[in-house]
Amino acid sequence: MTAAVLARPAGMRDPGRRTDGTTSVDAELMGGRVSVQLRPRPRAETDPGAGSGSEADRCTQRDAVRTIRRIASWADRLTRFNEDSELSRLNADPAASVPVGPTLAAVLATARAAGRATWGIVDPTMLVPRLAAENPNAAAPDFVAADSLPAGRSWTIQRGGRRSVVTRVAGTRFDLGGVAKGWIADRALAALWDYPAAVIDADGDLAIALAFGEDWRIGVADPRTNGAILTTVELRGLDPAGRQRFGLATSGTSVHRWSHGGRTTHHLIDPRSGRPAITDVVQATVLAESATAAEAAAKTIVILGASRAEALLDQPGVWASIVLTDGGEVLASPSALRWLA
Repeated sequence: MTAAVLARPAGMRDPGRRTDGTTSVDAELMGGRVSVQLRPRPRAETDPGAGSGSEADRCTQRDAVRTIRRIASWADRLTRFNEDSELSRLNADPAASVPVGPTLAAVLATARAAGRATWGIVDPTMLVPRLAAENPNAAAPDFVAADSLPAGRSWTIQRGGRRSVVTRVAGTRFDLGGVAKGWIADRALAALWDYPAAVIDADGDLAIALAFGEDWRIGVADPRTNGAILTTVELRGLDPAGRQRFGLATSGTSVHRWSHGGRTTHHLIDPRSGRPAITDVVQATVLAESATAAEAAAKTIVILGASRAEALLDQPGVWASIVLTDGGEVLASPSALRWLA
């Protein structure tokens, strides 16, 4: 039996090697750029021949490229921008119950769990209002009433091995967005666990694994000034017995914005109103145990507002937050101070 050959993702650049030995490869996926960054295993560092042509370096590059191709395969199933994706076929199917494959089922189940952890704010059924925010003059799909907003809890998923079943009320359409990015980052990281340092950046949702003594610095962009840095997060592997996993995600209202008739809208839909969130938070960055948890918490802080940021830190696995308000204040949770460079 021959292994399946994964296609080269669009816009994938050849692997590069930085001065610190880190191998990096990226591609245009999920509406932005996705990257895989790997620091070589110790044997690559101690081998006198561990230059760009060494076997260890070639293995690292091969793993990075293989991971990008796997990410592309998952993204192809989960995107709403391709009418042939499994998600698009689910959305287009008028049946009340639709079988779905294991990848889509896993991400839908992750979205369901994120909704429970965020008081329903993470809601994957917000595609119709999201499309309305993008283009309020566009016609709704044939099977969705233009003024219909299906309840976020009006769907279920029955998990199976290779076949699960999604059941929803008429008009319910899914947009997995950030949930899919967080899930993909976490899933891809799991296959790279034996590297001293591995980072999956799924268009801003990061999954990071660090061995003892390794560190990684991440600049958090300041949305008020192009190219400016709001703060820098410095992560360290502090577990002598193994590797530590981190998730870092930023969500905000300064990206994916549209203007219609003098009115500006953004992509973060408040499921309580079905409209772009009215909030005093411009941007929220969250550090958590996984990219999935960080993405859900960051989105929830933006939608609910700065006063609810502390409540999110009571959720298991959510460690720290950095919030930029519409008044220009930068609010860092006390727990964030240990991570700021």
